[in-house]
Amino acid sequence: MHNGRQRILVVDDNITNVELLEAYLYAADYEVIIAHDGHSGLDMAFTEAPDLLLLDIMMPGLDGYQVCTQLKNSEKTRLIPIIMITALTEIEDKIKVLNAGADDFISKPFNKHELMARVRSLLRIKSLHDDLDSSEDIILTLALALEAKDPYTKGHSERVAALATDLAKTIGLSDREQDRIHKAGILHDIGKIGVSGKVLSKNGALKSDEYDAIIAHPSMGATICQPLKSLADIIPMIKHHHERYDGNGKPDGLMGDEIPLGARIISIADTYDAMTSTRPYRKAMKKGVALTVFESEISNGQWDQELVAHFIHIMKKNITD
Repeated sequence: MHNGRQRILVVDDNITNVELLEAYLYAADYEVIIAHDGHSGLDMAFTEAPDLLLLDIMMPGLDGYQVCTQLKNSEKTRLIPIIMITALTEIEDKIKVLNAGADDFISKPFNKHELMARVRSLLRIKSLHDDLDSSEDIILTLALALEAKDPYTKGHSERVAALATDLAKTIGLSDREQDRIHKAGILHDIGKIGVSGKVLSKNGALKSDEYDAIIAHPSMGATICQPLKSLADIIPMIKHHHERYDGNGKPDGLMGDEIPLGARIISIADTYDAMTSTRPYRKAMKKGVALTVFESEISNGQWDQELVAHFIHIMKKNITD
């Protein structure tokens, strides 16, 4: 939403259609931006952050199908609702519209009241997604703010997120999966909100109740994130990042591939960053020493050996100490 008004991008090479759509949308107090071909429409969708697209199919250069497919395949634009406007009447054409990822379509010549009803409906859905994203941002910010209060853990989650994302990219996961793993990395320790600061910074052996409180933080983190449907895909990564590949981890004793792939990746990144960071009870290891430990314990049952091998390869290329 821009200046209190929702912004709609109209992409159509037909001037008459554009003027008609502009008149309808302006009358309903929407902000309207115009592109007259597929290439410029695609560019404006990325740069202008519209709340909805009205997209013609038959255009020179990139057609509507191609524009729609590219937008729906991008993490940045996939949640923007798209209504495709078509003069095509065959059922195969309408199926092609939906297969391209469009949220709705309307046939020419379009009825004003039908068009505006569909616009309003999809904008309501977009507003709900935006609200979810705002709540998600609040939780992400909270996780980083809490961590920043402790000099020993400041930056830990961001480093884990970056390391995990690098590993996810190396093994060929999609941009969308990399984004999910990055968010899970940021949030993997948010359950420590429920653990006393004195326990987290304790310099010495933990009592049994203190250990139980710390080991419960993955489950607590999953509970904190549970109300947000937009985080549903990453909650298993948060909950299970302290499982062990041999089945001797927490909280559920999952074994091998039962452990979500994202959780297996974050577990490796989390351990490495903990080893190479100073904590109240020990000094940081040098990166080369930490990797030697990983190599010596690669088959000890804690991690997915194939993922650890990829991780060691990545990190050896970046070691400077």
